[in-house]
Amino acid sequence: MRAVLFINGEVAQPQSLRNIFEIGDTLVSVDGGMRHLKALDLLPQIVIGDMDSIDAESLSALEQGGTEILRYPAEKDQTDFELALDILADRGFDEILVIGALGGRVDQALANIWLLAERSQPGFSISFDDGCEQVFLIQNKLTLKGQKGDQVSLIPYQSPVQGITTEGLEYPLNNETLFPEKTRGLSNVLIGEQAQISIKSGRLLCIHRSESAC
Repeated sequence: MRAVLFINGEVAQPQSLRNIFEIGDTLVSVDGGMRHLKALDLLPQIVIGDMDSIDAESLSALEQGGTEILRYPAEKDQTDFELALDILADRGFDEILVIGALGGRVDQALANIWLLAERSQPGFSISFDDGCEQVFLIQNKLTLKGQKGDQVSLIPYQSPVQGITTEGLEYPLNNETLFPEKTRGLSNVLIGEQAQISIKSGRLLCIHRSESAC
């Protein structure tokens, strides 16, 4: 099951997100992420958070329309995003697409990327999309789809990533190692409409920037 989770970061190109939705998606708003749903004329099935960013009238209308409202106190040891990930995992969702996790506050964007890296595992995947950039975690292999000229950066998470092999990128890697303290993996380029990326060990963050959407 896939949930599309809207949180309160920046979305560069909201209208470019319209083609990402799939039949059967569960739309989830984390408090202030409701503004992105409104921009797309969508209604969530679930709203999670302390509700400090949603006015009472809108919240009442959502409840009357059948939206499930999960209220939590503002003072807690988790962000609303982390709380939402826990709830969705407990409910059996195995794929989480997050809208609005990037941009805005640097501390929140970094924390969100760390959550993506730590929580993603076989059988439970998390990815980010803000209409311009996508972020994934590669733990084995990935087929990346895009357009010729798109920018692709590969960043090791926490430790060196070994045995990296790529096809379809302007600067290929052949069973090589990238290090988190080095910048070699930044700003590669798609030479066609897709690339193949595989690794032998470690965790590799992939940031895909769509040049036509940004």
